[in-house]
Amino acid sequence: KFVIAATLAASAAAFAPSKVAQTSTAIKAFEDELGAQPPLGFFDPLGLLNGDVDQERFDRLRYVEIKHGRISQLAFLGQVVTRAGIHLPGSINYAGDSFDSYPNGVAALIGPDSIPTAGLVQLVAFIGLLEIGFMKDVPGTGNEFVGDFRNGYIDFGWDDFDEETKLQKRAIELNNGRAAMMGILGLMVHEEIVPLGYDPDLPIIGHLV
Repeated sequence: KFVIAATLAASAAAFAPSKVAQTSTAIKAFEDELGAQPPLGFFDPLGLLNGDVDQERFDRLRYVEIKHGRISQLAFLGQVVTRAGIHLPGSINYAGDSFDSYPNGVAALIGPDSIPTAGLVQLVAFIGLLEIGFMKDVPGTGNEFVGDFRNGYIDFGWDDFDEETKLQKRAIELNNGRAAMMGILGLMVHEEIVPLGYDPDLPIIGHLV
């Protein structure tokens, strides 16, 4: 529940219009930031940028939004792939249980048919390793913006783009991340209400059970 709430908060913040009555110069300072685009413009329904907010506060919220968006894109893609019947080959444990013998979605992590505890521990450890060692902004490595994790050793042609193209691609990533956060949250909610008798045929995903 905390992860879902944090994801929603991060998304709402860096969509980053607030109430018309708000005249804070701090808020107006961010109205032209990347991501404040039609049809919503500068959108902060939770008021996370109310009051005396500086650039550091905004950058922190944008950092969280980008990271949650990237994670959600991977999560949604994982749902699409596994529900299409594509799984890793081989066995997930020494008992010989295959990867496709476990359910998809939330049920793979929580519930009677979830993957073994050792598997969850490995997942958490791997994510922790990425978080500590790679998924961070290392000062002094030439990173250009909040959320730029290249750290001097990953490029993929980014330096060959002009400034307009870079802004366009960053805006695309923000929008895709926001859509993915809503998408994976919707899938999680739908999966939890299936036991209540509601199992719709969702676009792309299909039935969840």
